[in-house]
Amino acid sequence: MSGQSAESPAAQARAAEDGAVDEALALVNEARAADGRGAGGAGVPGAAGTGGGRSGRTDSGTGRPGTERGSAERARHADPATSGTDHPGHPASTHHSAPSGHRTGSRHQAAPWSAARAVAGRAGRAAAARRGGAAERRVPLDRALGLTLAEPLAALSDLPSFDTSAMDGWVVAGPGPWDVRAEGILAGQDRPEPLSDGEAVQIATGARIPRDATAVIRSEHGRTDDKGRLFALGDVGHGQDIRPRGQECRSGDQLLPTGALVTPAVLGLAAAAGYDELLTVARPRVEVFILGDELLTEGLPREGLIRDALGPMLPAWLRALGAEVTSVRRLGDDPTALLKAVRASDADLVVTTGGTASGPVDHVHPTLSRVDAELLVDGVAVRPGHPMLLARTKEGQHLVGLPGNPLAAVSGLLTLAEPLLRTLAGRPEQEPYTVPLQAAVHGHPHDTRLVPVVVRGEDAVPLRYNGPAMLRGIAAADGLAVVAPGGAKAGQEVEILDLPWSWNPAGDDGGAASAERCFT
Repeated sequence: MSGQSAESPAAQARAAEDGAVDEALALVNEARAADGRGAGGAGVPGAAGTGGGRSGRTDSGTGRPGTERGSAERARHADPATSGTDHPGHPASTHHSAPSGHRTGSRHQAAPWSAARAVAGRAGRAAAARRGGAAERRVPLDRALGLTLAEPLAALSDLPSFDTSAMDGWVVAGPGPWDVRAEGILAGQDRPEPLSDGEAVQIATGARIPRDATAVIRSEHGRTDDKGRLFALGDVGHGQDIRPRGQECRSGDQLLPTGALVTPAVLGLAAAAGYDELLTVARPRVEVFILGDELLTEGLPREGLIRDALGPMLPAWLRALGAEVTSVRRLGDDPTALLKAVRASDADLVVTTGGTASGPVDHVHPTLSRVDAELLVDGVAVRPGHPMLLARTKEGQHLVGLPGNPLAAVSGLLTLAEPLLRTLAGRPEQEPYTVPLQAAVHGHPHDTRLVPVVVRGEDAVPLRYNGPAMLRGIAAADGLAVVAPGGAKAGQEVEILDLPWSWNPAGDDGGAASAERCFT
């Protein structure tokens, strides 16, 4: 059109990404308004440090006293008329322009839990759209486990590809008794001699059925006499114990849709259908930065130092969520090292541990400011783990800041990292399901709680060790119960977030895992 210039494909993709994230961010504002909080956010119930009336808690995500209390003081004294720097229409989105602790509008508004998950999922979809869809890779079968299909799995041949015997026994033609041939038919033998009426031949399971055969008689359902004749011990139906060609599928039939998870059974089906390799969605690449000078990598805790639990845990957990962990780096409490590492990373997702509040050694917010990142989620109304955050650091890259306490970090993984990684990996969203609680669960006045549970029979049993710094409960759990503000009574249905492994093989508290509800 005269006087107008067409946008470049990159500009169009950027606009689509911004629009998708904007739409998700709008959900945060709508959820706050529906909850009677309004979009302004001043005095937001559930903002970091305001819930429960206990100042000075160490549920700040850093494991260091005092950081949460500072956030609470700022939230309580924020002036809604002067402190807002969010972009219009972006109630949860903030571009950093000053170091943390000096930013105007540093209210740490806590996004509702479900809205935060929606923001993360849509950010992943927008990032995938920007690069023209999920990255695809053709891989051999032995490397495809845990990936998702980037195209439908269609049969390359009939299954079975010829009529085969379903049992060891005799294959017969016509009515009996039958004269038995001397040589039998084994699996792998090509085109055996056809049978005439009144003839039989021994056959192995999986062997090719000769032409003009009527049925297979199982070994235990027939007998032979001293003249070599075969007699059936019951009725013989036409086609009995014969697997006809194409019984399972015909060549070209769709066996699985795009997005199906490649499980061990899928590998077997693909091989049977004639595949040597599969077109899959490439795993999103993740770098993990472990922060904190107080962390030990071996030995017993000593002299104010503690063992790092997240370094060993996070890589395996992220792989189970569909990611490829390219590196795990220990940066201590060094702001320069963190800034350099974030700037240098080419991963799809950077995951940091600790340092997400506003204490003297909490360097994540200042680092995001220095790289001109856009904060999509800055605090979530969930316990444990409310200081978690999600930012878009640069084109095609996001950062999830996890709290430093172990169970709080798990909460952050399942709230922000899982939806983003799932969409980048092309995995379908799990259908939510609910289970009644076997016992009541105390709730937070304003925030969602995520509580480790085991599923026994039809009930979810809450586990005792569910503090933000505890791993004993989650180590024995089948999943996390999503408990709404105010708590839940015994018998009340609650949503269950499955843990990303198939089943818990044993354990005093978790031996009754529900395999059908878990995933790999």
